[in-house]
Amino acid sequence: AAPSLPLRAARALYDPLVYRRIRAALGGRVRYVICGGSPLGARLAEFFAGAGVEVFEGYGLTETTAASTVTPPRRPRTGTVGWPLPGTAVRIAGDGEVWLKGGHVFAGYWDAARGAAVPYTDDGWFPTGDLGDLDADGYLRITGRKKDILITSAGKNVAPGPLEDWLRAHPLVAQCVVVGDDRPYVTALITLDHEGLTHWRRMRHKDHLALWELTRDEELLDAVQRAVDDANRLVSRAESIRAFRLLTVELSEASGHLTPSLKLRRRAVLRDFAREIEEMYGQGEEP
Repeated sequence: AAPSLPLRAARALYDPLVYRRIRAALGGRVRYVICGGSPLGARLAEFFAGAGVEVFEGYGLTETTAASTVTPPRRPRTGTVGWPLPGTAVRIAGDGEVWLKGGHVFAGYWDAARGAAVPYTDDGWFPTGDLGDLDADGYLRITGRKKDILITSAGKNVAPGPLEDWLRAHPLVAQCVVVGDDRPYVTALITLDHEGLTHWRRMRHKDHLALWELTRDEELLDAVQRAVDDANRLVSRAESIRAFRLLTVELSEASGHLTPSLKLRRRAVLRDFAREIEEMYGQGEEP
């Protein structure tokens, strides 16, 4: 379907004010970008598309000689990592794990005792450890990591990735860690984005407040709650975030809470913020 009139008008306004500057920062003539290594997110991909920069997102692992899927030219579908490359087969296991097969998939991990590479499976499929699904047109969507799946005390499986990715896209949020393993309901630890918070404080004349005061500010809590409510629309009631806590510290590689590739070290976060987590669950009945 063609863009609506309001959307075309908004783009006509944004192009000279915002999009042109982004294209200039990328060299002025860029039309296509290849992305991989970590989730891009549908909203960010749509933003770049609006700026006239098409993002081709790929997916693969070291064990699959890099890319196994990529966005097909002229047939992009945001929120997915595209189609399998020629010679690649993709299969979704019963538990939702993505399995890959093809000539580019490694023979197996080297076993020094046997003096040979030992394949993961006898039939050549390689389980990636990632969770995903294939739509009716063969586009692959990655939804999280198998090892990150949370199982609540009621036995509900929760993939934290979609919730965390959605919240991290909010201007006020830097990092989000969804909690709920062996708990009665799902909660989240959230850190604030420095630039987004600076702008928010300036617009509301709250520059005089310390960070610890802001984490208790009702207006800021309401803004973050609205972001949480938006994220909760992605999942069922049982998987939704019922409570959250704003942290006054930054989660970083230096603090030991992020890997060099900026992935969360969940165990470290759960260990170092155990008190804050217990406080969220120590309020009595489920929110």
